[in-house]
Amino acid sequence: MTNNKVQKMTILAMMIAMDVVLSPLFRVEGIAPMSSVMNVIAAVLMGPIYGTVMALACGILRMILFGIPPLALTGAVFGAFLAGVGYKWMNTYLGAIIGEFIGTGLIGSLLSYPIMVWFTGSAQGMYWFVYTPRFILGALSGSLIAYLVLVRIDKVPYIQRVKKTFD
Repeated sequence: MTNNKVQKMTILAMMIAMDVVLSPLFRVEGIAPMSSVMNVIAAVLMGPIYGTVMALACGILRMILFGIPPLALTGAVFGAFLAGVGYKWMNTYLGAIIGEFIGTGLIGSLLSYPIMVWFTGSAQGMYWFVYTPRFILGALSGSLIAYLVLVRIDKVPYIQRVKKTFD
């Protein structure tokens, strides 16, 4: 394995660890702002593919370790991917925030309904938009926190090197 691949895997592992540790903070069922924070930061630092891998690994770990339902996957994976695509496309933090909003707040929330109906075996008391307000709140609040963090760390030389590693 080349040195660059080792660096990428190391950074990815650190981002996964930070996401798993931080995501239970401030979490209310369906509202996970710290997951959105990590999605946006990962999208900016690592791009859409590694950001999606991070979100997928974290979702699986949160399901196993914390007993969180499959919402951990639907809420994070689409947001991480679209945040990365948005950042690459617009080359601004706003692109990552828009991607996170669309991926988590809209797509993830709407896909959560059929997955949770399948997971629980019942649609009783649920409807298509049951998760949308909470997912949107989590995505927007997490994206705002991520923006504030990124503005502060963007000047750090190590962060610039991390971005170049994933280019």
